[in-house]
Amino acid sequence: MKSAHSARLALITRLSDGEFHSGEMLGEALGMTRAAISKHIKVLQSWGLDIYRVQGKGYCLSQPIELLDEAWLSAHTDIPALAVIPVIDSTNQHLMERVGQLSPGSVCLAEYQQQGRGRRGRAWQSPFGSNLYLSMYWRLDAGPAAAMGLSLVVGVAMTKALHDLGAPGVKVKWPNDLYYQDKKLAGILVEMTGQTGDAAHIVIGMGLNLGMGAHLNDNIDQPWAKLAQACSPMPSRNTLAANLIHRLKASLIDYEQQGMASILADWPQLDNFIGRPVKLLMGDRQVKGIERGIDEHGALLLEVDGNITPYLGGEISLRRDD
Repeated sequence: MKSAHSARLALITRLSDGEFHSGEMLGEALGMTRAAISKHIKVLQSWGLDIYRVQGKGYCLSQPIELLDEAWLSAHTDIPALAVIPVIDSTNQHLMERVGQLSPGSVCLAEYQQQGRGRRGRAWQSPFGSNLYLSMYWRLDAGPAAAMGLSLVVGVAMTKALHDLGAPGVKVKWPNDLYYQDKKLAGILVEMTGQTGDAAHIVIGMGLNLGMGAHLNDNIDQPWAKLAQACSPMPSRNTLAANLIHRLKASLIDYEQQGMASILADWPQLDNFIGRPVKLLMGDRQVKGIERGIDEHGALLLEVDGNITPYLGGEISLRRDD
């Protein structure tokens, strides 16, 4: 499997410039037959890469891609360890399996996740090189109870980083998404191990749509946006990753010192649905009202018939009420 991935990654590197490359030239460069090249191209297409072939010209990516540079990222981020694993099951799972071996702030990035996942075990579409898949390990000595509301802190950190990079229209959607023009731009997954009374070991994952192609629409069950729509010019993927890592680490340090107070002042300006009609879905139950922000615990405040009630829990979904 490793050798197959090595050949495919070498092929991607050749194609990453967005120019045409003939099957014959690719085969000569990589030491394989044109038939083998064709088979590898089919696998790359299954990874979400939009590759097409023109008779007499060869293979071409629909647009150039910038691959992640582990050495550059390590040199431009102040963290204990950083790994770029091009093809992985899940960046979160990779760190969760190594919790006892990691220092707080350790980061894993990938070009393609074979089993990317979101909240409640849902699949997260992770096409190769189109988006950003990033996870960070953190340790909270105050224990699992201190992690309440952490996804909101991460959402605010990501949003402010994207604002700084030229995407001021990005907002946070409670409890764990980033939105642009009412469409999902990014998702956050916080996973945790640890017993009451002990430190909490936390892995924070984020998947950010950058330039994902419309050819993947059939695999996504909700309206989505990509950073290329919100930000012009687009920052490089490596610059973007470095900025998010820096902002995430700083926000976690602030959170350890201040708790939810670290984001409460910023929340009203960043909340995608504040002051708007929404509905909360809780299993078979549905509650409609006006969203009024969050309280000091990170609970969503919903106004119904003049009364404001806080809602907090892992099985609540927030939707706009049209």
